[in-house]
Amino acid sequence: MGPGAVSERLDPERILLVTGMSGAGKSTALNTLEDLGWEVVDNLPLKLLDRLLDTPPVEGADKRPLAIGIDSRTRGFEAAGVARRIAKLRQRAHYDVATLFLDCSGAELERRYDETRRPHPLALDRPASDGIMRERELLAPLRQAADYLVDTTQLSRAELQNDLRTRFGEETGPETVLTVTSFGFARGLPRNADLVFDMRFLRNPHWDRELKPMTGLDSAVGDYIAEDPAYEAAVAQIEELLLTLLPRYASEGKAYVTVAFGCTGGRHRSVHVAERVARRLREAGFSPTVTHRDLATAPRDAVEEIRAHTRAR
Repeated sequence: MGPGAVSERLDPERILLVTGMSGAGKSTALNTLEDLGWEVVDNLPLKLLDRLLDTPPVEGADKRPLAIGIDSRTRGFEAAGVARRIAKLRQRAHYDVATLFLDCSGAELERRYDETRRPHPLALDRPASDGIMRERELLAPLRQAADYLVDTTQLSRAELQNDLRTRFGEETGPETVLTVTSFGFARGLPRNADLVFDMRFLRNPHWDRELKPMTGLDSAVGDYIAEDPAYEAAVAQIEELLLTLLPRYASEGKAYVTVAFGCTGGRHRSVHVAERVARRLREAGFSPTVTHRDLATAPRDAVEEIRAHTRAR
């Protein structure tokens, strides 16, 4: 949520300041906490942060835990000053305050910036390495004072989400870690999949010249798939099945559940259905992590042609 959406009746009993190196996963962390039921505010100017936290407790206010994203781009940012604010805040009996610092090696951060072709916020016209070095120096006081330090150098987005769910989801979310993933059968079944649903019965956008270069994340592809007469009934039944099974898995103490949706290449049908089902599960109170194993792979006509030829025989 944005700064303008902060409720005047917000009175959290638990506050987590989320900070760290740019590119180390702060946005992923805040999104994960929001899925777990936390109130989330990102890059709130420090003057407004002081005003928010100085507000006396209000009876009947929203007691959800509050996660506040702060980094070198925050207006008025000064690491030592933020550390002093945290120390002062901890003296207030009605607040449980902690700091999460997301770190990452310089080499991996450079790779991520190069891969996304985005400039570093502290080195807009210089190499990313310059911004990374400067930011590491600026954030040193916060890193030293952090209660939770997570190094994301070797972590995928899904692995970081699972780590945060384990650390911060005990009081606000289900114990079972739920993952919804898409994949292509051409590259084999995903490891550790508990439930696998085959989406190859749906009409294939791969054979549409305009849709072929797109993915299941594009609305035009989703609309095309949804026009299949079998789509709505089949996917709705899958959603109802999952809503029945997932609470049972949790009650049996299963720590991880992975639901996998497959199509031939893993770029269109499976991606779209995985996204739709994940939304339905969120609406029902679950907090799934969504991954797309083969989304980045290039379209492969040979693979689709083999599948089409097999179907025609």
